[in-house]
Amino acid sequence: MANPAAGNETSNAGEAATARPFSGFERMVAWRYLRARRKEAFISVIAGFSFIGIMLGVATLIIVMAVMNGFRTELVSRILGINGHMIVQAVDQPLSDYAALADRIAGVEGVAMALPLVEGQTLASGREGAGTGALVRGIRPDDLTKLATVSGNIRQGDMVGFAAGQGVLVGSRMAAQLGLSAGDIITLVSPEGDITPLGVNPRVKSYPVSGIFEIGMSEYDASIIYMPLEESQLYFNAEGIVQSIELFINNPDDVDRLRPLIEQAAGRQIFITDWRQRNQTFFSALQVERNVMFMILTLIVLVAALNIISGLIMLVKDKSSDIAILRTMGASSNAVMRIFFMTGAAIGTAGTFAGVLLGVIVCLNIESIRQFFSWISGTVMFDPELYFLSQLPADMNVSETLSVVIMALSLSFLATIFPAWRASKLDPVQALRYE
Repeated sequence: MANPAAGNETSNAGEAATARPFSGFERMVAWRYLRARRKEAFISVIAGFSFIGIMLGVATLIIVMAVMNGFRTELVSRILGINGHMIVQAVDQPLSDYAALADRIAGVEGVAMALPLVEGQTLASGREGAGTGALVRGIRPDDLTKLATVSGNIRQGDMVGFAAGQGVLVGSRMAAQLGLSAGDIITLVSPEGDITPLGVNPRVKSYPVSGIFEIGMSEYDASIIYMPLEESQLYFNAEGIVQSIELFINNPDDVDRLRPLIEQAAGRQIFITDWRQRNQTFFSALQVERNVMFMILTLIVLVAALNIISGLIMLVKDKSSDIAILRTMGASSNAVMRIFFMTGAAIGTAGTFAGVLLGVIVCLNIESIRQFFSWISGTVMFDPELYFLSQLPADMNVSETLSVVIMALSLSFLATIFPAWRASKLDPVQALRYE
């Protein structure tokens, strides 16, 4: 005999013969199949796991993509905030006319700043006697004031001594490693020292620490020292010249357009490199990692979609007598197919949007969540020494989030096609023969 519970589902079955596709009748039957009854509890559990799987898969994809986007955005902003978008270097003769050359290039439309620089490697030591390698960057005080990434992040001291040419600025991690604070003395040892009859003697000189800056990128905070340009020229035996001129432009993507204009404004032979060339390997690795993570995490959503298939197939098997009654009462095979399609699609749609909601909530509170789990585990999660950033970033991209939603919905809808087609091809005579 037919399932008595099917009476409510088939009382208006005659409407299905003339009802339009996805009518209220079809939606009502699909909704009834989503609600669990006592003997259908196992099917409901499968549907529940499918919902949870899709929700977690979508949320994980959104969170991971947002964190990786945050990594890229933060690293680009910090790398380009302290390093120029374009580097101008000499070809035929030293950059002795750097002041006039920087002014001419800064006049090019689209160029925000042109900063002459002297750079050199040194060994830095503090009051505790410990030593560490350091990159000394000689820069004019007025130019460093324009470099807001550094001048706007002075944690101790000030730039007064630096502006007077009597002090240096040290990164916060280097200061902590050497036991330095504002006002202390730092000793720098350069291998490019004075030439004597006995060879080259390393140059050793001490400077007061005018201020301590913290950019937020551990590699820079632990290795960079800023020195007034004239003092750095004396220290590195580069009187009257600079090694390069760093250019900051309004739009980092305009480097190709500005290159010929800068060469024309220079009025001499120069060699130009841009931020993409200098960081190509790094950003290419980030892009490859991002694409691989997207493909791997998509498998989570795919597995959840396969659960929808298994749940619907079992539902079709359990509801075979109900399907037969619907068919004999006038419901077409297409109507049956649409009913089961809506049943599976509802699971996928609900799981997808629940995953989006969960992903957005986690992304908005990612740093608080990191701190909570660090407190629970008693360990440092996301160690700045390893990941270069002092906080866990998350930057949600609207287009990427939409692509995740579309992918999840597409997989969910595709997963419902076979079970729905199988339900539509069910022979009512065979289904009712043994009822």
